[in-house]
Amino acid sequence: MLIYMNGELVPKSEARVSVFDHGFLYGDGVFEGIRVYQGNVFRLHEHIERLYESAKTLDLEVPMSPEALTQATLDTVAANSKRDAYIRLIVSRGPGDLGIDPQSCPKPTVVIIVGSITLYPDESYRTGISLVTSSVPRIPTQCLDPRIKSLNYLNNILAKIEARQAGVPEALMLNFNGRVAECTADNIFIVKRGKLKTPDLMQGALGGVTRAAVLQLARDAGMTTRETSLGLHDLYNAQECFLTGTGAEVMPVISIDGRTIGSGEPGRVTLDLLDRFRELRVRDGVRVDFKTAAASADYK
Repeated sequence: MLIYMNGELVPKSEARVSVFDHGFLYGDGVFEGIRVYQGNVFRLHEHIERLYESAKTLDLEVPMSPEALTQATLDTVAANSKRDAYIRLIVSRGPGDLGIDPQSCPKPTVVIIVGSITLYPDESYRTGISLVTSSVPRIPTQCLDPRIKSLNYLNNILAKIEARQAGVPEALMLNFNGRVAECTADNIFIVKRGKLKTPDLMQGALGGVTRAAVLQLARDAGMTTRETSLGLHDLYNAQECFLTGTGAEVMPVISIDGRTIGSGEPGRVTLDLLDRFRELRVRDGVRVDFKTAAASADYK
């Protein structure tokens, strides 16, 4: 495995980050999780754009242009000869002094990892999964805008621990007003009376790239879509429910807090959108040129 580290592709055994990096010390940084399908990096430009937007809000200057970072990502995929993969793209504040002041960090750290990810077994897409509502509320938008995909995921991790303790793979998170925000690593959708609904971003949800893709697929199929405020009552009484995410793709949900959703099986709309997404994922993105893989390059 070759990993991109600040302008070079290095073996996994040589990929190291300083213990004084503020990404390690304080979670000060941003990241993106990106999928590669049959040599197609799904919606790479959207992921790169979101990374730069997150970094700007944190006043974190990415030390290369979006075009150079895009090319570095493609080159790292090619260098690893992976046609189906998961990319973790990270920009941290970089090494500095002890103490939270970002001014002590003169140069951010840029890392690109190309590996594999399996969050759900294939069977789950046929049978659906169950959720529980976490007692851990989503961080209020007044404290940290959910549109920032930061390295600090402790809020989500605490909710994920509750999911595992309850014996289910994912947990639902509410905001401080008791409205549905998102799950620990996924956005959530419901279907009710032919309408597709999902929490709007100011409820505490991340603006997921897969979320946006599914909303557009639904509109193209003639469905009415709404980004709105939802409560547990809405979810319990939905006809269908599903999650979206880079890892999850489109995952059917058949139970929440012991309440059966709809018929207790993946719904027609959910399965249709899953099929549409699987067709989209191999053509909507940037193709990797595996013939031009290089051991190292100048990405400034």
